[in-house]
Amino acid sequence: MVNPSAATPWVPTDPASVGLDAQQLDAAWEALAAHASKAFLVLRRGQLVCEHYSHDWSPDKRHYTASMAKALVGGLSLALLMDDGLVAPDDLACAYVTQWRDDPLKSKITLRHLATHTSGMEDAELSAAERAVALAEGRTLSEHHMQLPGWKGIFWRATNPQHTVAGEPDPFTIARDHAPVIFSPGSQAQYSNPGMAMLSYCLTMALAGSPATDIITLLRERIFAPLGLRETEDYTIGYNRTWDVDGSAMVANWGGGSFTPRAVARVGQMLVQNGAWGSRQLIAPGVLRATLTGAGMPPDLAARNIGDPSPATALGWWSNADGHWRGIPRDAVLGAGAGDQLLLIIPSLELVAVRNGGDLVDEGDRRGWQARLDLVVRPVVDSLALRPPVPPSAVITGIDWDPPGQVRRTVLGGHTRDGSDNWPLTWADDGNLYTAYGDGYGFEPQQTADKLSLGYAVITGGPHDFVGHNIRSDGERLGPGRKGEKASGLLCVDGVIYIWVRNADGDGNCGRLGWSTDHMKTWEWADWSFAEFGHPSFVNFGRNYADARDDYVYITSHDHTSAYEQADRFLLARVPQDRIREPAFYEFFVGTSAGAPRWSADLSDGGAIFTHPGQCRRSSMSYVPGLDRYLLWQQLTTDGSDTRFRSGFGLYDAPEPWGPWTTVFFTDRWDIGPGDLGHVNAKWASDDGGTIWLVFAGSDNFCARRGVLTCASGSG
Repeated sequence: MVNPSAATPWVPTDPASVGLDAQQLDAAWEALAAHASKAFLVLRRGQLVCEHYSHDWSPDKRHYTASMAKALVGGLSLALLMDDGLVAPDDLACAYVTQWRDDPLKSKITLRHLATHTSGMEDAELSAAERAVALAEGRTLSEHHMQLPGWKGIFWRATNPQHTVAGEPDPFTIARDHAPVIFSPGSQAQYSNPGMAMLSYCLTMALAGSPATDIITLLRERIFAPLGLRETEDYTIGYNRTWDVDGSAMVANWGGGSFTPRAVARVGQMLVQNGAWGSRQLIAPGVLRATLTGAGMPPDLAARNIGDPSPATALGWWSNADGHWRGIPRDAVLGAGAGDQLLLIIPSLELVAVRNGGDLVDEGDRRGWQARLDLVVRPVVDSLALRPPVPPSAVITGIDWDPPGQVRRTVLGGHTRDGSDNWPLTWADDGNLYTAYGDGYGFEPQQTADKLSLGYAVITGGPHDFVGHNIRSDGERLGPGRKGEKASGLLCVDGVIYIWVRNADGDGNCGRLGWSTDHMKTWEWADWSFAEFGHPSFVNFGRNYADARDDYVYITSHDHTSAYEQADRFLLARVPQDRIREPAFYEFFVGTSAGAPRWSADLSDGGAIFTHPGQCRRSSMSYVPGLDRYLLWQQLTTDGSDTRFRSGFGLYDAPEPWGPWTTVFFTDRWDIGPGDLGHVNAKWASDDGGTIWLVFAGSDNFCARRGVLTCASGSG
């Protein structure tokens, strides 16, 4: 990812260079332009790949934010105060609002409630009940903010000098003293501008004694100026004013901002970069995760019940954390406002999108989400040239990988030094992990002068203290690339280690079986080969195959003779544990009938267990007992990248080896090179399956990286 500095100019880049489809993006703009859109920007990996404007707009023209300010002002200011240790999301608001301390409901409101529209504070809009009463009485009520009756109109009139009425209180006093609480805080969701006003009130009180005592100054000095944004030219916030309330300068965070499209995009890019900009860390990554990850509060079920796909909430933001938007990553986060102003960020895809303009639909419900989803969110995600082929997992809803600097690497390969790759694993009867490497010398100390296409090793210890030891063996092979046999799968059953090697024909094709009864020191080899399986791999079931689902051994491969060519699907074979060496006993998965698998002795009958056109090549599958799920690792190849140093992978889960598969993690470019093979081994998984370790061949190293899973309630 490019990490721009304040001085970095954005020059439009070919979308294909970052894995996006230019035609899809152009089609998205064409649809948006037909729906009152003024601006549409898309960035990926720090590169501006799409920028369109209507005839009356430009990159340097500010557009109003409306309620997108709740994210750009409210969400960002809350994150900064959390980062400074001045507030925490679950602080009681009455710690900062003394007038609420004795109120039976308001005293229970937290900052989290205020930031997620779950405080119970009534909104400053006409309610359904008010409309019904007026209709029954034959009265007409204006929806215009400045003409709303009672405290609601006062709340809005104070924000506009043309409508301000002398003697009327400021909007913060109105929110504090007049907006009623209409349900128990935290019990449900209902949009609330006064609730956001009180968030700003609390944060301002918490700033007392700090270098920046108001939110305008705080955001200017800590966020906007470091991003290279100029006040007035690039942005304004808070209706261009402050209100003196109880001796503090209050700033509106619920609306009243204006930003150029590129200014909004810079904010989004900073968030995608975990709060970094250039050489500066503007917000700590941990704080951003707490801010942008789902806040754990109820969504707006009333909206959902009438067909509006209202998302979940983060702190000041909207979020797909609960997966309500099927097919959209759960880390998708949005700021949104009236007129369908949108900032979309998806950190896992390194993706930012900005849309400005008028209502996307004529009826213009400013909190209606269907058009936003259909015209902005889905088209942007669908522009990815490489996308997950199966829906998101309902069991494993997220995974957090350790930072790249915490990856354990041995073998020490790299761009200028030979290491070793492949590293399939099996957990043997003696409690150790056994592995095989290719195109290298294995672990230090180097024990052979020859670069091996197939060498062997044992891994002792756990994920934090493992040590690799080379095993000299009569099964060693020589030969560069596709000319030499290389391991594609390992399995230990009853103390015997079985191996599948690829490139068995000496030119990158076919799989061949071998076995060792002395932990890899000597080998016997089958006199037959799997001509159709170019990358056969065993499904592993715990130590010495002890967690096996039945009396069979399972084997996967992509549907191609070569490990160097992509196919459209993965296949599955099985053989009785005591007949692994006999080809006549192999059966091939055909499909399911009434939920049960069907098998055939004829490979030509074989059906897919997983389909991903043009992307099925090298893979591994393991069973994780704590999850009671199978995990499938899939190599992804794009634009001819050397997967050792730059590429992506998919990680999927299923209740059976044949599926149905769902997506746990998917990226077309991981933050480090994943190598040509990855493997999750049950030995290093936590008892509940919530923590896994991926062993992979990044940069020609033996690499181990921890992943902490988020599981749905009752799973894992």
